[in-house]
Amino acid sequence: MFAKSSRKPLALLAAAAALTLVATACAESTRDDGGSDASEPFVFASAGDIKTLDPFLTSDGETFRYSRQVFETLLEHESGGSEIVGGLAEEWEQSEDGTEWTFHLREGVLFHDGDELDAEAVCANFERWYNLSGGYQSSNNSYYWQSIFGGFAENESEDIPEPKFVSCEAPEELTAVITIDEYSSVFPGGFSLAAFGIMSPSTLEAVADAEISGEEGNYTLPEYTQKAGTVAGTGPFTVQEWDHDQAAVTLERFDDYWGDPAGFETMILRAIPDETARRQALEAGDIHGYDLVAPADVDPLTEADFQVPTRDVFNILYMAYQQEADEALADLEVRQALAHAVDRQRIVDTILPEGGEVATQFHPDTLDGWSPDVKTYEYDPELAKEMLADARQEDLTLEFCYPTDVTRPYMPAPRDIFDVIASDLEAVGVTVEPVTYEWTEYIPKTNSGECPLYLLGWTGDYNDAYNFIGTWFSGYNSEFGFRDEDLFAAMEEASGNPNDEERVAAYQDLNEQIMDILPGLPISSSPPSIAFAPNVNPPNVSPLTQENFAEASWK
Repeated sequence: MFAKSSRKPLALLAAAAALTLVATACAESTRDDGGSDASEPFVFASAGDIKTLDPFLTSDGETFRYSRQVFETLLEHESGGSEIVGGLAEEWEQSEDGTEWTFHLREGVLFHDGDELDAEAVCANFERWYNLSGGYQSSNNSYYWQSIFGGFAENESEDIPEPKFVSCEAPEELTAVITIDEYSSVFPGGFSLAAFGIMSPSTLEAVADAEISGEEGNYTLPEYTQKAGTVAGTGPFTVQEWDHDQAAVTLERFDDYWGDPAGFETMILRAIPDETARRQALEAGDIHGYDLVAPADVDPLTEADFQVPTRDVFNILYMAYQQEADEALADLEVRQALAHAVDRQRIVDTILPEGGEVATQFHPDTLDGWSPDVKTYEYDPELAKEMLADARQEDLTLEFCYPTDVTRPYMPAPRDIFDVIASDLEAVGVTVEPVTYEWTEYIPKTNSGECPLYLLGWTGDYNDAYNFIGTWFSGYNSEFGFRDEDLFAAMEEASGNPNDEERVAAYQDLNEQIMDILPGLPISSSPPSIAFAPNVNPPNVSPLTQENFAEASWK
């Protein structure tokens, strides 16, 4: 039988102590009439701490939640939706062949340090990213750049893709022209990614010589990424403090913001890993909102007059097979057997929020390109046993990784989901050896291909199937550890087809190919909930989990 990992009560005690500090601060600024003073800090709890003040260097959603309040991108998504709208660029157009993108920047935009936004500032950011070297070229540290713009001016590894970025030019003060090597369906969505938040020229100059130390799987980010006062964006909030001990980032309203001013003078983003502790903190008034509400808590919170809006489904949870980490997983019959062993409907029915559903492929059915004709793997433990016997793997032992001290939009209870899958696998004769990592270590371990089986997922960044299946299957990916050059080439060809109807049909075909190859088992898609106190006017909730907290205010 698989061993159960121990709980960490000390972590919860530390979180409780931290919340006491926040509660004291909040109590001092609460009005006598029971309402909220405009200067009272709005405290929002998330499942994890941020990783860096420079969003380029991560793929972590908690960091992006912070960075979207501080940095802005050329384009963004409409409030509460998935349609691309103007960001720092008020208007934009593309050339007929889709290789040249012209952005007309907003006038009068200031960075937090007083620098003015212009086209040269935009190009300085893109040129910096393109010319990064050393540890910056690890996919752990430049994931989104490599996914969207390919490699660098000088690639230092053969595993880094060829660059798609060609140049950024500033023909006029407020006109930036970005050229890529060929049409790709990742645009314009790629220009909206939080990783490409525009920093001030003064910030870029100050961090020009900063280096990443360490080695793959154990990198140390530069000091500027960990200390407040080192980076300046154009967003509605500035970074006032990052208290690493308390896992809290304090943001202050930027009074010279070009758009509508933020509804709060101060916002504190605090990490509370345990979902029960988050709920209790909201009920006690220690915080004013939190993300990833446990499914069982939605109705009780609503009945107690808390606001619990649910986002639309735009995510996927999967169990990955890393075919290089265990040779048994290189056998398709073994992968298929494990798929038939897992009762995914039980996970949906007992763990996920209402509206969750079993996934048949690597993106939700809300995206064009989803195919009704993929090969499916119904729960059939007897068939799983037969297939393992045919593959001579009746005594198979597998390491199975899952994260601790975290919840994700696609994975509300990692331990519970692991327990269901592990028990299903053991029921067909597989010996499961559990391996746990905290979230900050988990992502580097899975990215580097160190876990044979593991749980992970994805919340979409923009409304295109390539953002899901292209993320994993457009080239060799150490997360899955398999090579299929025909599939990789077909994925890139589909993304490069400007004909919408043909591209969608190609994505459907690719989904069918992927499920035949079965690099992992798609488990589910689910609608994550977010909660707010009764005295908060909440922001519009986003299916992409891209809430703009400047929209929120006190009632």
